[in-house]
Amino acid sequence: MQQAHGLTFWKAAVTNETQYVQVSEFIITGFSHLSNQMFLGFIILLTYFLILLGSGTNICIIASDRRLHTPMYILICNLAVVDIMFTTSASTTMISVLLTEVKTISYYSCISRMYVYHVGDINGCFALLLMAIDRMVAISNPLRYHSILTNTRTFVLIFLCWLLATATMGVLAGVVDRLPFCQPFLRYVFCDYPCMVRAACVDPERYFLMPTVIGIALYAMFPCILLTYAKIIYTVLRLSNVSNKKQMFSTCTSHIIVVASYYVPKFITTLLTRIGLVLDLSQRNALLIAATLIPSLINPMVYCLRTKEIKNRLVSIVKTVSVTPLKLK
Repeated sequence: MQQAHGLTFWKAAVTNETQYVQVSEFIITGFSHLSNQMFLGFIILLTYFLILLGSGTNICIIASDRRLHTPMYILICNLAVVDIMFTTSASTTMISVLLTEVKTISYYSCISRMYVYHVGDINGCFALLLMAIDRMVAISNPLRYHSILTNTRTFVLIFLCWLLATATMGVLAGVVDRLPFCQPFLRYVFCDYPCMVRAACVDPERYFLMPTVIGIALYAMFPCILLTYAKIIYTVLRLSNVSNKKQMFSTCTSHIIVVASYYVPKFITTLLTRIGLVLDLSQRNALLIAATLIPSLINPMVYCLRTKEIKNRLVSIVKTVSVTPLKLK
């Protein structure tokens, strides 16, 4: 095995000579067995469009309305940015393979998309935890909320989360870049860390130790989120006013839906693996696509439809756009 300038070579014996073939690009083969590739491609394209539309709408509404420049909406905006980055890194590869039949991706493009994908995944966990803490402080300490969670502190927390995610994935991207690859074929549907490690000429198990530790740390955030809701439930149950109880539970419903959409696909995948159920490649790819697209599709819809301020702002914009042409006439 040899490496030069970040490109990987593999050795092939032909007669009595040794040849080296440069692997400057990978071939995505995860969809090769499907007969209805165009149909799946259109579904992914439509889903990706809806994600961009929903997340982009949330970002524009929050950024353009100064009344929404509060910690809660800053965190919603951060989640929308994460969703766009997370899905773009995977969806563009799948759309290219399925609709344009361009099944190749350059070596460094694959590594960079892997990097962006996992940075988005890690930041998704952090974003949900920060949003849970925000709701807990708002309900448990409503009078001190604006002094505890200021905009500045919210931005600092978001920055630290991004810094930790980018640094962690920088280490893993460096590990992948040093791997010797035997073949230019990736059996999965887009570039992520497990996909690239399994394509290399190494024992993959030794390279999954660090990702396993990272995964445990990310899964540990789920109990932390549950603890914030235990505190919220305890606070709400102590209230005597029934209407206040309903209102406070209602403010948490959106976040609960978003947390469920993020963690349920991951827990299902982990559970199926742990109980010894052997999944074929098609089933693994299907779960991977669902875990990538479903949370990012649900998130903007939930916050557009269930957050009163965002919904009212969106309705007012639609009314303004529909009335303006009539006035011009």
